[in-house]
Amino acid sequence: MALAAELAHDARMAPQAVYASPRPPLYKAACQLERPMSINQSLDPAAFHDFEHAGWTSNVSEYEAAFARVTSQAIGPLLDAVDLRNGARMLDVASGPGYVAAAAAARGARAVGVDFSAPMVAHARRSYPTVEFQEGDAEAMSFPDSTFDAVVMNFGMLHLARPERAMTQAARVLKPGGCFAFTVWAKPEEAVGFGIILKAIQSHGNPAVQLPQGPSFFRFSDPAECERTLLEAGFLNVRVTSVPQVWRFSAPDELFDAIYNGGVRIKAILRAQSSEALEAIRTAAREAAKNFIQHGVIELPMPAILASAVKPR
Repeated sequence: MALAAELAHDARMAPQAVYASPRPPLYKAACQLERPMSINQSLDPAAFHDFEHAGWTSNVSEYEAAFARVTSQAIGPLLDAVDLRNGARMLDVASGPGYVAAAAAARGARAVGVDFSAPMVAHARRSYPTVEFQEGDAEAMSFPDSTFDAVVMNFGMLHLARPERAMTQAARVLKPGGCFAFTVWAKPEEAVGFGIILKAIQSHGNPAVQLPQGPSFFRFSDPAECERTLLEAGFLNVRVTSVPQVWRFSAPDELFDAIYNGGVRIKAILRAQSSEALEAIRTAAREAAKNFIQHGVIELPMPAILASAVKPR
């Protein structure tokens, strides 16, 4: 199936309801990704912000090659979650290569994309010259109050140093009655690509790599945490669903290559490994990926968590 057709097919898959339940333990290798949900004095928001910014400044084509085929599958459900309509003014926060803003514009919305990576903004402008893209920070946006009918963020929340501030900012720039929605990855036991890599690191490498301390990568994989944080930011009518997604590869080695080249946090953990450990991790990931071959193609379940809420009138 051609990539464009594949994305169109997967984007039409209906979201399934998620019910809050106790979270099973994550792989120990997620220690650099999983942080306590309470305030932790060891967190360094400025250092983490700079770490993520540096990663996304140098990671444009690599992200597009590695993750676009899977993250694009959530765009349709994300726009549906805010009930996007023709003529609506919509803000795409952490817009990256611009896919969400472009899809919104194709539905007739007046879309604006904002991202803190200047190279990402430049790439989006080249790809979609009729859509407006700006450089800006999700945690301190420059837009006036009550500007947009809808605000969305596709897989950006887990890269923020202060996600609560981003939610508060989304509420501020929304018009009363407007809707905010965001996606994140499901926990690694369900988002199999991450689970394979994290288990391989735990078994064959050093998971205790020193990285700038930031919020949990999987914090909002918990529906209850999505609801709690959105309510604290002043939103109402919180809804959390799951979006089925499939990450497809033509060869078993491509999963390792995608995460080694296209991410930020897990990429940093991988690149800190010794050459011997790295090769063992690659081999383990390759063998695990082979268990997901369907008709000659690697098909890894990579569900997204989709949370939405409404600003009070």
